[in-house]
Amino acid sequence: MWIPTEHEKYGVVIASFRGTVPYGLSLEIGDTVQILEKCDGWYRGFALKNPNIKGIFPSSYVHLKNACVKNKGQFEMVIPTEDSVITEMTSTLRDWGTMWKQLYVRNEGDLFHRLWHIMNEILDLRRQVLVGHLTHDRMKDVKRHITARLDWGNEQLGLDLVPRKEYAMVDPEDISITELYRLMEHRHRKKDTPVQASSHHLFVQMKSLMCSNLGEELEVIFSLFDSKENRPISERFFLRLNRNGLPKAPDKPERHCSLFVDLGSSELRKDIYITVHIIRIGRMGAGEKKNACSVQYRRPFGCAVLSIADLLTGETKDDLILKVYMCNTESEWYQIHENIIKKLNARYNLTGSNAGLAVSLQLLHGDIEQIRREYSSVFSHGVSITRKLGFSNIIMPGEMRNDLYITIERGEFEKGGKSVARNVEVTMFIVDSSGQALKDFISFGSGEPPASEYHSFVLYHNNSPRWSELLKLPIPVDKFRGAHIRFEFRHCSTKEKGEKKLFGFSFVPLMQEDGRTLPDGTHELIVHKCEENTNLQDTTRYLKLPFSKGIFLGNNNQAMKATKESFCITSFLCSTKLTQNGDMLDLLKWRTHPDKITGCLSKLKEIDGSEIVKFLQDTLDTLFGILDENSQKYGSKVFDSLVHIINLLQDSKFHHFKPVMDTYIESHFAGALAYRDLIKVLKWYVDRITEAERQEHIQEVLKAQEYIFKYIVQSRRLFSLATGGQNEEEFRCCIQELLMSVRFFLSQESKGSGALSQSQAVFLSSFPAVYSELLKLFDVREVANLVQDTLGSLPTILHVDDSLQAIKLQCIGKTVESQLYTNPDSRYILLPVVLHHLHIHLQEQKDLIMCARILSNVFCLIKKNSSEKSVLEEIDVIVTSLLDILLRTILEITSRPQPSSSAMRFQFQDVTGEFVACLLSLLRQMTDRHYQQLLDSFNTKEELRDFLLQIFTVFRILIRPEMFPKDWTVMRLVANNVIITTVLYLSDALRKNFLNENFDYKIWDSYFYLAVIFINQLCLQLEMFTPSKKKKVLEKYGDMRVTMGCEIFSMWQNLGEHKLHFIPALIGPFLEVTLIPQQDLRNVMIPIFHDMMDWEQRRSGNFKQVEAKLIDKLDSLMSEGKGDETYRELFNSIIPLFGPYPSLLKKIERETWRESGVSLIATVTRLMERLLDYRDCMKMGEVDGKKIGCTVSLLNFYKTELNKEEMYIRYIHKLYDLHLKAQNFTEAAYTLLLYDELLEWSDRPLREFLTYPMQTEWQRKEHLHLTIIQNFDRGKCWENGIILCRKIAEQYESYYDYRNLSKMRMMEASLYDKIMDQQRLEPEFFRVGFYGKKFPFFLRNKEFVCRGHDYERLEAFQQRMLNEFPHAIAMQHANQPDETIFQAEAQYLQIYAVTPIPESQEVLQREGVPDNIKSFYKVNHIWKFRYDRPFHKGTKDKENEFKSLWVERTSLYLVQSLPGISRWFEVEKREVVEMSPLENAIEVLENKNQQLKTLISQCQTRQMQNINPLTMCLNGVIDAAVNGGVSRYQEAFFVKEYILSHPEDGEKIARLRELMLEQAQILEFGLAVHEKFVPQDMRPLHKKLVDQFFVMKSSLGIQEFSACMQASPVHFPNGSPRVCRNSAPASVSPDGTRVIPRRSPLSYPAVNRYSSSSLSSQASAEPSPSTSSLSSTHSASPNVTSSAPSSARASPLLSDKHKHSRENSCLSPRERPCSAIYPTPVEPSQRMLFNHIGDGALPRSDPNLSAPEKAVNPTPSSWSLDSGKEAKNMSDSGKLISPPVPPRPTQTASPARHTTSISPSPAGRSPLKGSVQSFTPSPVEYHSPGLISNSPVLSGSYSSGISSLSRCSTSETSGFENQVNEQSAPVPVPVPLPVPVPVPMPVPTYAGEEPVRKESKTPPPYSVYERTLRRPVPLPHSLSIPVTPEPPALPPKPLAARSSHLENGARRTDPGPRPRPLPRKVSQL
Repeated sequence: MWIPTEHEKYGVVIASFRGTVPYGLSLEIGDTVQILEKCDGWYRGFALKNPNIKGIFPSSYVHLKNACVKNKGQFEMVIPTEDSVITEMTSTLRDWGTMWKQLYVRNEGDLFHRLWHIMNEILDLRRQVLVGHLTHDRMKDVKRHITARLDWGNEQLGLDLVPRKEYAMVDPEDISITELYRLMEHRHRKKDTPVQASSHHLFVQMKSLMCSNLGEELEVIFSLFDSKENRPISERFFLRLNRNGLPKAPDKPERHCSLFVDLGSSELRKDIYITVHIIRIGRMGAGEKKNACSVQYRRPFGCAVLSIADLLTGETKDDLILKVYMCNTESEWYQIHENIIKKLNARYNLTGSNAGLAVSLQLLHGDIEQIRREYSSVFSHGVSITRKLGFSNIIMPGEMRNDLYITIERGEFEKGGKSVARNVEVTMFIVDSSGQALKDFISFGSGEPPASEYHSFVLYHNNSPRWSELLKLPIPVDKFRGAHIRFEFRHCSTKEKGEKKLFGFSFVPLMQEDGRTLPDGTHELIVHKCEENTNLQDTTRYLKLPFSKGIFLGNNNQAMKATKESFCITSFLCSTKLTQNGDMLDLLKWRTHPDKITGCLSKLKEIDGSEIVKFLQDTLDTLFGILDENSQKYGSKVFDSLVHIINLLQDSKFHHFKPVMDTYIESHFAGALAYRDLIKVLKWYVDRITEAERQEHIQEVLKAQEYIFKYIVQSRRLFSLATGGQNEEEFRCCIQELLMSVRFFLSQESKGSGALSQSQAVFLSSFPAVYSELLKLFDVREVANLVQDTLGSLPTILHVDDSLQAIKLQCIGKTVESQLYTNPDSRYILLPVVLHHLHIHLQEQKDLIMCARILSNVFCLIKKNSSEKSVLEEIDVIVTSLLDILLRTILEITSRPQPSSSAMRFQFQDVTGEFVACLLSLLRQMTDRHYQQLLDSFNTKEELRDFLLQIFTVFRILIRPEMFPKDWTVMRLVANNVIITTVLYLSDALRKNFLNENFDYKIWDSYFYLAVIFINQLCLQLEMFTPSKKKKVLEKYGDMRVTMGCEIFSMWQNLGEHKLHFIPALIGPFLEVTLIPQQDLRNVMIPIFHDMMDWEQRRSGNFKQVEAKLIDKLDSLMSEGKGDETYRELFNSIIPLFGPYPSLLKKIERETWRESGVSLIATVTRLMERLLDYRDCMKMGEVDGKKIGCTVSLLNFYKTELNKEEMYIRYIHKLYDLHLKAQNFTEAAYTLLLYDELLEWSDRPLREFLTYPMQTEWQRKEHLHLTIIQNFDRGKCWENGIILCRKIAEQYESYYDYRNLSKMRMMEASLYDKIMDQQRLEPEFFRVGFYGKKFPFFLRNKEFVCRGHDYERLEAFQQRMLNEFPHAIAMQHANQPDETIFQAEAQYLQIYAVTPIPESQEVLQREGVPDNIKSFYKVNHIWKFRYDRPFHKGTKDKENEFKSLWVERTSLYLVQSLPGISRWFEVEKREVVEMSPLENAIEVLENKNQQLKTLISQCQTRQMQNINPLTMCLNGVIDAAVNGGVSRYQEAFFVKEYILSHPEDGEKIARLRELMLEQAQILEFGLAVHEKFVPQDMRPLHKKLVDQFFVMKSSLGIQEFSACMQASPVHFPNGSPRVCRNSAPASVSPDGTRVIPRRSPLSYPAVNRYSSSSLSSQASAEPSPSTSSLSSTHSASPNVTSSAPSSARASPLLSDKHKHSRENSCLSPRERPCSAIYPTPVEPSQRMLFNHIGDGALPRSDPNLSAPEKAVNPTPSSWSLDSGKEAKNMSDSGKLISPPVPPRPTQTASPARHTTSISPSPAGRSPLKGSVQSFTPSPVEYHSPGLISNSPVLSGSYSSGISSLSRCSTSETSGFENQVNEQSAPVPVPVPLPVPVPVPMPVPTYAGEEPVRKESKTPPPYSVYERTLRRPVPLPHSLSIPVTPEPPALPPKPLAARSSHLENGARRTDPGPRPRPLPRKVSQL
């Protein structure tokens, strides 16, 4: 049976449980569980991480923990009773665990590893706490470490700052908000600004001395030296090294490690140095023989220095090598370190052994205890402590020191009868009063134990030695009296015996007879001569002698003899027990000299403070002893001395002695009668204040009043104890009188100098410290009244001194912080005074920092005592007095600009934050009664209105994100809780007072605005929180957004007809609330939204305003980065939500309301989809196609669907910026052109907008034109720039601005030059399909054509797209995907190359037009693209695959031409046609023939530097033909079976036969040209080619061309545009000369036939499957039907020079991939006209001529390879005839293709495309080759005899072609057998029957194409150039005529009407 548990409530899972039993609860190790019931070893409960799922689990799997239960029963809450730090650690580590894994995923390795170490550290510390064996101090230390690490981790992970008190988390509900703010501020400040340590320590470790020839022991002495003052600042660290240069005691670290302690911040500067002196122990001379002398001496070895500045970087200097120097002369040794520091190089050099000192140094910061904790290992191993010389900066009481520092300075000695100077050694002893030498009191330095005697180092042959060795003598005080120091001087012989002979001594007593110690300073001692055997043990013999020069005892003449020799020492005493000051001694011994008391008291002020504090207790006893002795005589003197001592303790150096004085007062003070004298003297001083001229002494007295009162109170208590409380009333009266004097002095106004006000300020500063003393004697209320009266006596006039006002406020602050104020009784008395002063200061906006601090303390106390009744009354008083002024203050300080300096800014934020915390504290303490009283206190509605507006404004300020630092979530939640509580109270007042006839729009608007921004706060979006954090917030506060949403709904319903005031203003804000993904909030808000639409419909009958507001708001929301998929779903859900609220719909009888509402929401939803895509794309780092595409989509939406011009223009400029960033200069120009087209050339003024200044429309349009031209120039789109140059030139001309006109013409000319001179790369084009639902809306399930970057091939493009869409899958086929792909929850990319089909062929077909002009028209203004896919239909013949090889040709039509405002545009329409195998074969042959012609032509005109491309092409065709290439076509299509089964293909078969013969003819001519130019080493190959060619001819059945060239005129029955192109085979001569035979005009039918020069297909490049069996390398690419890599494109046979056509010359044709997927565009520019001459000319047959005629009359050539002669066609009048347009090829018939016939009409010449004159083309024309393409580079193998399928003829035909087809309608002749048929050749008929050459003219290069074949679109106004019938006079005038091109275009049929993407005219540029 299940029993509810009593004690087992909470546990931790210690083993994972799978929950496989019925009702089992799955648990993981580490989960915490709450237990509800138990039964037979099982528990029932739930895991705290998921409390909704309950189940059972075994009790053995759970470790129980103590917990307390709140709300016992169904909704009980369990809280573990463990240490709060443990609880926090556990929950924090759980949160970190998840985030830690994410760091790994995000590749943030550094933080990942650091956090891992910190987590392990925390776990170790947690174990220590849980074990519970730590001492109290250690536990505190561990908790400090834990919280420091938790805070660090939270900060690194961006988590919230945790408020803590004594290492435990604080519940915000348990403390006041002001205290919470302080805790947060303290932790935040601690985090931001690390506290600078005031104390520093230097750790030194000696490693070794590296030297080549040591062999002697060494002493190394470290010390710190101040080079500024030229003195050591520390004691010495002394260590000994062995003969190897290593420490002698390596096992004792304290012997070779030292810590130089207590360095102040002032000592961390560059001129503090570490000095190292090295002394060797050994022979006198370093090079002496070992047996020369057995005695060892201390001798100088070397010195090293290092500036402490090198350590300030904070890094440990391990293994630092210091150079060791030696002085050049030993006499300089005492100052060698100074010379090295000053870099006096002449006085020292490196030691001979080149020694180096290896040390380790580290600078540590913090007090010594902190260092002990943090570097415990250093102290545990052992380290010696090296102090500073003398006392540290702060003297601590109880510090016991008695150190005498002696520096052995120098000596002056006589030769003593020697011929050379002596080697002097000084030996020092300390001798006590009994004459015995003291043992172990001479310290050479830390690191070495003290010794009994000292031997100085010896300077060789020096009678004036200088040592400067510092020694410390730590002699106990009891041994000091009577002791003296004796110095013995010996000469050290260098002879074999090495004797040390005594020749003199000096001594100095340590204490004088009067008790004073040896004074600090330098002492010149007398050297007393003596003999070697003199016995100095008997001290009495010499102590009577004088010891120092200038001090003689009596008339002893013995001393006079020794005056020439002297010895100097310097002494310095550092003692807490001994004094060198005689005045101090006189004062302490006042009883022995009573007559000197007055003088001693006077001299006390002159004694050094450190002497006084050393003897503080003795001095105080002395003073009060003197007072007891004679208070009348010495009262004021003692009082002054006491004041001096009290004020001395205020000094920072001595303030640690205050506790010493406190202890003295409590325990040692015995002056029971002193209070009377002290009160009397104090009152005397106070009464004199107003009269005294000099106030300095009085101010000193007032400063000391705290301790004076302490003495008074303690004295009175002692008196009461002694007398049983006598004279109590008298004492009270004295105090009252004293305070009355104080009140009188405070109430006086300062007149004149302000000295009085300074005294008042001094009194007020120290007065609050007196309260606690008064409380020891008086009742709390009495003291409170005294204080109230005293503070109230201050003059409140506002013009009093500002500094006094500040001091007064500080006094109030100290009062509030005092013990007195904590008592409720006294607080009630003092609060009005405090509030009164605060009110005055806040009103004046002065001393705000102090006001904030006082208020904070007031509220801290109120919260602590909130249970008491008195608190409610206090809140009443505060609300009445301060609420209004507090609101005004917050408004005032938040409206000020923030200070620029960081320190001031911190202060500013502190003040703001503290006032805000005070306001929140006050509002949280207010109850219903307080709110009611507050609202009732307003007399008029205006006052209430002002108050509500004010408080709503303040709340809006509090909600601002910048109000608190971003990690202060705790503080924000508390603030929001207070705000929502207050708003709920105030909304009642709003309803009652400001509705119906009293309606006030402003206050309601303020209310709604506040509510909306409240809900939208980031800190309330619980969806962004971690589950644990969300759970905590919901438990404590609930979802405050829903509460506020309900309040908005309630208030909205109360508005009634006043709702109209808020429409459409509140639509945006309410929409923002609706966008929050919180279901309850949406359910509350959406009815309001509908209600607003309802009221708007009632008022105006439409949603125009609603729509405008919605769109504006959505755009701004997205730019702020709001929104996600949920928002999109929400909008879709709004449409059906018109149904769920039938009550709204029932009110509206009309059906239109619903329809228009649904329509509106649909529009907004579409906009939102685009906006969300835009926002998502903009989050990415680099500029990519996605961003640009998204911006284009949005820009078009604003233009077409919303017609919002300003938004449209904004996004134009955003798109422009994106293009510039991506260096898409052409696209940037097109984009800016959109804005340019919206402007006119007018003087209308335009406002400042975006980056444009205020200017006229003309100026802005001019600026735009120039910017666009510049971008076209940078994008190498010069033709478009020329058009704009002309337009702006027209404007300059019309304004007669010839200066700018000249510049513009020059710019135009420069653009022409660039067209001709600069290289221009032709881009690749790629078709990209985006399939699947995971793509952004603007891409989803759409296909685009993209213009690639320069040099970008398919592989690179594919990789770029996959980088932009890293989750996309590349499809490996070119087939259209099915519906499953469209609907898939994934991303699929389908990419392959496509061929651009130029819309206009006019320029491209013209002969003689340079390729760098044509290249522009091949790849610009392209609407149409195509690609081919080969496939087999029917049974595939393995022997000959061409029989069944069909080609599926897909044409893609774009919504806009490329290039345009984007690099890619969507495909609007696709057309698919199938080409039969025969048509495919015809096209392949046409392409190959064209390629051959081009190469032969280039070779002839010597454009080709290398003949290899022609060689390879010839080899490929001939070799393939010999090995079965063309013969495969014969086998496939010329057999009887095929002809019989395909009777309709007769014409095509004839055409194929023609092309084969034509190819043979071309090859023959090509071989002739090849022979002319072939280099010698390739002759064998040429011979082979010639031999193979004859084999090929025989395989084709060709013996003589003339014999087999007859053909009948053939007509395609289906009206196919593919007419027979090669009317007659040309007669070819390699010499390139031309013969034009006469021919009767009647010889041919009157029909316009095209010559082979009109072939429109470009030569192919790469073999495709259709050619594989015909090619000698006939293996097709395996990826031919998929997106094959572009690496397959380049032929391995090509030289590098020709392989990369883009790098050779922009004149070369474009390299294209050759397969069905990578088709190649037509290259009509590469067609040439060949001519045949001479005997080798082969005439073409004509059916109308007899055989002899055929033999005699050669046919005029239809293509020529002459070397550049140009025919000119002159009319009779001699005028130039307009340039003819070359005839264009017609298309081969196909069942799927038809063209419409259009007759051209003539027109005058114009620079525009449409302005080119149309005319009936002549049947035969002779064109100059002009600039022929240079070195054609074809990307496939040249071995292919038949070119790729992808090289196709142009699929679009021009009007001229249509006209030709219309005119040519001969009678069809059936072709029963595949025999050669004669094909008629059209020729022109001239008056003189002589063909006349016409001048070939190149059309202008700047024509901008419209899609003339698809629809008649007028040229955009921005690019139109008027027609001029004749060349204009300079300067030309603009004319408005339009070309007749439009008339031609108008007659053409559009494949289908296609709406413009933008309603306004947008340029095609």
